[in-house]
Amino acid sequence: MFASIPSAVLFGARGHPVTVEVHVGRGLPGFHVVGLPDESIRESRDRVRAAVMSSDAIWPDTKITVNLAPSQQRKSGSGLDLAIAVGVLVASEQVPADSVSEMAFIGELGLDGSIRGVPGVAPMAGVAMRPELVVPVANAHEAWVVCDGRVHPVAHLRELIAVLGEDRAPWPDHDICVVDIEDGPTADLADVVGQPVARKALEIAAAGGHHCLFVGPPGSGKTMLAARLPGLLPELDRNQALEVTMIHSAAGIALPATGLVTRPPYRAPHHTSSEPAIVGGGSHSLRPGEISIAHCGVLFMDELPEYHPRVIDTIRQPLEDGEVRVSRAAHHTTIPSRFQLVAAMNPCPCGEGGRPGGCDCGDARVARYAGRVSGPLLDRFDLRVRVHRPLVDDLLSGERGESTAVVAERVRVARTLATRRQGGVNAGLSPADLDAVAPLTAEALAVLRFEMDKGRLSGRGYHRIRRVARTIADLESEPPEVIGEAAITLALDMRASVGPLRAGTVAA
Repeated sequence: MFASIPSAVLFGARGHPVTVEVHVGRGLPGFHVVGLPDESIRESRDRVRAAVMSSDAIWPDTKITVNLAPSQQRKSGSGLDLAIAVGVLVASEQVPADSVSEMAFIGELGLDGSIRGVPGVAPMAGVAMRPELVVPVANAHEAWVVCDGRVHPVAHLRELIAVLGEDRAPWPDHDICVVDIEDGPTADLADVVGQPVARKALEIAAAGGHHCLFVGPPGSGKTMLAARLPGLLPELDRNQALEVTMIHSAAGIALPATGLVTRPPYRAPHHTSSEPAIVGGGSHSLRPGEISIAHCGVLFMDELPEYHPRVIDTIRQPLEDGEVRVSRAAHHTTIPSRFQLVAAMNPCPCGEGGRPGGCDCGDARVARYAGRVSGPLLDRFDLRVRVHRPLVDDLLSGERGESTAVVAERVRVARTLATRRQGGVNAGLSPADLDAVAPLTAEALAVLRFEMDKGRLSGRGYHRIRRVARTIADLESEPPEVIGEAAITLALDMRASVGPLRAGTVAA
């Protein structure tokens, strides 16, 4: 008359174990779910009842009470359907209790008894706490990646009843067919014509993990450059790949055929995206946002001033901490979000700033446009690079630049050097680490002092210039231990002001 079935729910990007307790006893016929279920779980009574009857099993015509433990934590999602159905079958003695004693169950039920995939199986599988796990066929490949025990994919509740029943039929053998989403062609840096400064900035950003802002008119190749940054980055290590896979699974994003994300993700949300869409959250589910989906990869924000100012400012804290803390009145969660930010913006509202006779924006209009991006956020971009439309001769010459493979090899060597020296990329160096691994020559220090005396460089900017200079030095054929004036000057040149180019202004 009683059954206890292990399962799990999704909370943020993490799974939380849930024990589904089912009691079938005397009383008026009814189905009651307690333990802080959300509306999708309350509706499970209709899905589970129809699925059980469609699978040639008997629905108990008595009082059924389902408790979701721990009761003080709110649960959401339809992934508990399968566990509830199994609990009803065990409690009504249609399935032996000993047949499920070593199993956990995750999956949504259709009215016909089919078992459908749910988002977040990867993080939920890791906390199911049973030697064997039953999941939908659609989620088998991601469960195999993180689950140490045996994974049993099933397509229909009838199959599961046959396996767990008295006859103990063998587990069904399903072909796991998923589309390999990583087989598509990778954008090649050789497609970028001209743009030597922007290409160099992209290489520096990849080698040091630096945030980068491209400022230039429409058609200058800002989006094209940003889309080629992931190809310059090395593959994720095992721990990073597992973290990214967990987040993508929780967000309901299609995973590769192997179930494990091994390439740095690239996300480019539209500038009309809301704050929860970018940062993550929701009323109860607290799902990952774009900054978390881009974890260990690249987040590209095109038309940066067109984002709502509140949305722009909310990413400042994750940029520093590498995680986002989403809080609501009753609960909160922390989701990893260590991403590399690449943004693009026009120099002015019309986009033609800097071209003789091309810009008719007044100073007040330009100031309002540039002011939509706060100074504190701009200060967090290690690289701010002016991008111009390529010359006609460059476009018509047909000459291609260095390919992604060539530049990626230099990036790999520089990253390996930085990892051996301080255990990570240069963008993560603390001020104390900079003094140890990036000492300055007297000439380089004099250049930085001059910029700070003129008020063109803040304390945060001072450290960011030194980090970029360390990366520039690491990209040399024989990286020096002491940072010289040339590296500091190039790092300063790659930190252009934001706004249109006026008369007398020099572009980086």
